[in-house]
Amino acid sequence: MDRRITEFIAALRAAGIRVSLAETADAMRAIEQAGITDRRLFELVMQTSLIKDAKDFTTFRELFPLYFGKEAPPPMQQPGGGQLSEEEREQLMEQLAQMLAQMSPEQLAQLFRSMMTGQPLSAQEMGQLMDGIAPPHVSNPRYRDWMTRQALRELNFNQLNKALRELLDALRAEGMSEEALQAIEQAARENQAALAEQIGQQVAQQMAEQSRGDGQAIPRQRSESELLDRPFDQLNERDAEDMRKIVNRLAARLRTRLALRQRRGKTGTLDAKTTIRANQRFGGVPMVVRHRKRHLKPKLVVLCDRSVSTERVMTFMLLMVYSLHDQLSRTRSFAFIDRLHDMSRYFNEARPEAALAQVMDEIRPTRSYSTDLGYALNEFVRDHLSCIDQRTTVILLGDGRNNENDPGLAAFAQICRRARRVVWFATEEQRKWGVYDPGSLSSDIYKYAPMCDAMHEVTNLRQLADAIDRLFVRA
Repeated sequence: MDRRITEFIAALRAAGIRVSLAETADAMRAIEQAGITDRRLFELVMQTSLIKDAKDFTTFRELFPLYFGKEAPPPMQQPGGGQLSEEEREQLMEQLAQMLAQMSPEQLAQLFRSMMTGQPLSAQEMGQLMDGIAPPHVSNPRYRDWMTRQALRELNFNQLNKALRELLDALRAEGMSEEALQAIEQAARENQAALAEQIGQQVAQQMAEQSRGDGQAIPRQRSESELLDRPFDQLNERDAEDMRKIVNRLAARLRTRLALRQRRGKTGTLDAKTTIRANQRFGGVPMVVRHRKRHLKPKLVVLCDRSVSTERVMTFMLLMVYSLHDQLSRTRSFAFIDRLHDMSRYFNEARPEAALAQVMDEIRPTRSYSTDLGYALNEFVRDHLSCIDQRTTVILLGDGRNNENDPGLAAFAQICRRARRVVWFATEEQRKWGVYDPGSLSSDIYKYAPMCDAMHEVTNLRQLADAIDRLFVRA
């Protein structure tokens, strides 16, 4: 039990809760007095000893069941919420059986059956379901929501909506009343949310087991080539640390390459008109050649999605961009979640590594799935549009998922008209652009795409470095 308590305290620290050694010792002494037989008393003792700030209570309550007992499955509604007649219930079960017989894969049929009948999956069924997908590749509890979304995507959870619509259409064609159909849909939606919560509990349990090292071998160190091509969302903590060293080397190579382009660009191209005018005074003999100056250091404005899912790609991109400061005229950086944050002051006052640590600590998501790019764009146009001119390249880093909020297209168009170029760094694979997601629903990326000068997929470090290099080809 002492080991489990120590692991739990380590998880609290990983989630951003400050727990000192003295507080850990106090918790151990309090547990000796209170004992562990009364689970509720044990939880209160731990909470009182370790938690000092009210805002940390939620994190504590989320993590406690993962280390000291599983949560009960969320309650689910019976078919139709108990409002169906016996005949309507039989009609629903008959149509459901026909659909399940033809539905594949088996995982989807299992989820749909539970969703429509209101029967939560047993621990064994949930374990079998999760065995069919990739396990969580990180153990930090801060990534629980992100890993849950990954699991839902792999389980094709969004297909349940299509199956529900087909079932309702079939029942409507058989003459079922609209009142009964509405009751069936409402109960099914509530059950769908409960299933997502149950899957989230299972993901959290797997992450807790991974952090304890149950059955996990020590991962081998990957080569630089492997890390360059490894997706950001599949990096573990050790990979991320190795990647920082690679980023520094890539930035040095890019800086050398860009400096060479600067020197070559000083000569420019022949300016025929200026050459002729300059040589008219002495009849063109001898001739003094004039060139157009074609290489000016660009200005950058960077707008970054600060969601948990983009944390690593945002970190690596900003490290590379600020390492190229001598090749840029000016850089302004902003982060957005549900509002806009100016990050430039952090980088003006500290080295990139230290500035990023402050950014990640102070600019945090306030709730799950709270991204609102449209609001941030409007805020940028209102307060910061003056930092964009005809020499400015604007980079927007994100996936374009706005949680059904207004995408702010008018504000984005205003930015595009004012800037020299607007380039989108997409943090999802191109095949997922515009595709429905269980967490953030539809993607608006294709609404922004026609106004951008370029769209780059940046799901690994090699793609990110190439995209940054292309920014300077025509600068």
